[in-house]
Amino acid sequence: MHTNTKNMATAGMLCALAYIVMLVSKLIPEVAGFLQFDLKDIVIVSGGFILGPAYAALITIVVSLVEMITVSNTGPIGLVMNIISTMAFCCTASLVYYKKRTFSGAVAGLFAGTLVLTVIMVLWNVYITPLYMKVPREVVISMLPTVFVPFNVVKGLINSALTLILYRPLVKSLTRAKLINSSGSSTNKKFKSSAFVIGFSILVVCIPVLLHLMGLI
Repeated sequence: MHTNTKNMATAGMLCALAYIVMLVSKLIPEVAGFLQFDLKDIVIVSGGFILGPAYAALITIVVSLVEMITVSNTGPIGLVMNIISTMAFCCTASLVYYKKRTFSGAVAGLFAGTLVLTVIMVLWNVYITPLYMKVPREVVISMLPTVFVPFNVVKGLINSALTLILYRPLVKSLTRAKLINSSGSSTNKKFKSSAFVIGFSILVVCIPVLLHLMGLI
């Protein structure tokens, strides 16, 4: 199969997988009654690691559009926020990784993605969320340190941790399906057992924080 055709087939499968994961994420309780924790970024950033940041952007747009049409009730504003949030994390992380295709490059990319996600969403929350929530901007600004910033930091870190843990199995599955070449998955070997240790450590710290933000503990 031609490389471009194979890449598009891989991207198509990742779109389907990301959509399914997004649907499962709808079962997770919301934070503050309107912030939905979304796990689809795990699939999309993994696709960015495998195929490059341009594909991460493509998958983000496709899945977000299908989500808006099928299950979302937030309309165009929600679509824009969804795309910006996911691309900030996934495209940043995969861009850093593509410049330094090592395990440390992946970790650095994921942390950079979390930082960019948090900063960009602060700006967008200040200017867009008042339109969406129909509340004064001052109310949204007062929620930044207690709701929006903690939510985005925890969201980015948990998705980073799960990416580190699940990336190798995903690559192996795509290789067995002949959607990526075994030689192309050689970077997968750099995701050593330390990926699980780092990922698990992040989850131990961040999941209780997320549960607290959800009001469950």
